[in-house]
Amino acid sequence: MAWLFLILGGILEVGWALGLAFSDGFTRIEIVIPTVIAMVGSFYLFAKSVRILPVSTAYAVFTGLGSFGTALAGMLFLGDKVSVIKIVLVITLIGCIIGLKFTSDQPQEEGA
Repeated sequence: MAWLFLILGGILEVGWALGLAFSDGFTRIEIVIPTVIAMVGSFYLFAKSVRILPVSTAYAVFTGLGSFGTALAGMLFLGDKVSVIKIVLVITLIGCIIGLKFTSDQPQEEGA
């Protein structure tokens, strides 16, 4: 369950990062409110995950997922420059995130 919380928190991180881009410096209240909700939700889910997962692994995965998702969304929807090197680096990033998941110590009991 901790990994699910972490992944959902990373997805919300992408949401609030995009919200920041569309909020015009926090001047558009209709964008600011869902952005702040996504921020709080993101950190809440991250905090839930670190009750079980090692904080070093969880934080790297959390920020990595946010970076990966935000880079991808920027290239797909916001007109960010797309280049071969950028694609290679984003793929490398997601590969490292997956590697951290597989090499992390699995908790014996989630209630611990």
